[in-house]
Amino acid sequence: MTDRILVLLAAINMMLAVAAGAFGAHGLKTRVDADLIAVWNTGVLYHLVHGLGLLALALLLPRLGSSLIGLAGWLMLAGIVLFSGSLYTLVLTGTRVLGAITPLGGVAFIAAWAVVAWAACRQ
Repeated sequence: MTDRILVLLAAINMMLAVAAGAFGAHGLKTRVDADLIAVWNTGVLYHLVHGLGLLALALLLPRLGSSLIGLAGWLMLAGIVLFSGSLYTLVLTGTRVLGAITPLGGVAFIAAWAVVAWAACRQ
């Protein structure tokens, strides 16, 4: 994965996270219970943080090398889709079984940051 692709993925994900946050604050407020708004906001928070994480990876790529940082990028993207995506879908559809997918996204986030640490140690 190149730094250009990481920046593109970061920008797209930050844009989507901000839109999701706005939708949660304005579009969902009268449609779902407060506990589901909290679930939505958790998805938005992790989406935003890891969108910034993708941007940080783009900045680290030249210094730490492309193979491990690229892997970390793919893991972060997978984490966003699985963690935040499952929470968004749970809130919008009420399908609680999707909560079983959410931890897989969390594991992807943890793995991504572990790979970043590994890349730093290898330098």
